[in-house]
Amino acid sequence: MRILTIVNSRAGSGDAGLYDFLRTVGQTGAETVLRYVTGGTTIRDLVRDAEEFDRVVAAGGDGTVSGVCYALRDRKVPLLPYPAGTGNLLTLNLRIPMDPAELAHIALGNHMIDIDLAELSIGEPGDPRRRVEGFVVGAGAGFDADIMAAADELKSSVGVAAYLVGALQNLAPTVSRFTLEIDGDRFVTEGIAVLVANVARLQFDLAITHESDPTDGVLEVVVVRTRNALELLPAVWAALIERTTGTRWGGHAGLEIHSARKVRVEADPPLPMQFDGEALSEFTPFDVQVLPQAARLLVPRAYLDAR
Repeated sequence: MRILTIVNSRAGSGDAGLYDFLRTVGQTGAETVLRYVTGGTTIRDLVRDAEEFDRVVAAGGDGTVSGVCYALRDRKVPLLPYPAGTGNLLTLNLRIPMDPAELAHIALGNHMIDIDLAELSIGEPGDPRRRVEGFVVGAGAGFDADIMAAADELKSSVGVAAYLVGALQNLAPTVSRFTLEIDGDRFVTEGIAVLVANVARLQFDLAITHESDPTDGVLEVVVVRTRNALELLPAVWAALIERTTGTRWGGHAGLEIHSARKVRVEADPPLPMQFDGEALSEFTPFDVQVLPQAARLLVPRAYLDAR
């Protein structure tokens, strides 16, 4: 077996046991090729010959995994997301463990699932500056982007707690008027954030939606309709109850949720953006469309059994 491993050594958890993972894989006789994410090359270049390998491993945070998934979209090369970042939200949702030996077992196994990707386009159609990216977890504008920007400098020192610090630093975010074009229908609302999510569970293993399934061909559009961060506490409390007891606590107060295959988000005033935990310099508007089952991922058998 030949395994291509893409490593982002700048991700939050350093090597995250990667040496132990590679040693365990190597002891089976598998050949591993390492390529590192640097400023001088693109992920697309790093996986240009991925079909010549039996497996690809993406070692980094959600941003690294997203980049590799998008570069491999519709190529059906099995990919293991290796959790070496700060949030690691995709692996959290897929119940992929942190232990290097268990990760090696998954990489060498044959338990796979095809999940949806999402394609994010920033800027107006026809503008040469228009930016297109892929994501696996979520993209948003407003309060969540403020949190990501504030947390960026803290992630290397305090880890996932950086997101809590970022939230506390932004208790009074900008309230904006949103115009949403969802699968041809128009909605006008207001709030402090819009998140387009491919998975249900976000930081601290809290579920923002009940129905989000990364294999169903639709995304969830979540509007945070509060006027400040403190008004989100009932939704956080409901998510905590669901996590600790397994019991649904009604709807999530302060959240307006839609399902979409395509969505355009405009905001007045314009809001900063993020995708998969990476704060962006761009502001709204943006467009997102789902790419159904475009990524083939290696997962634990327990995840498949629980579906």
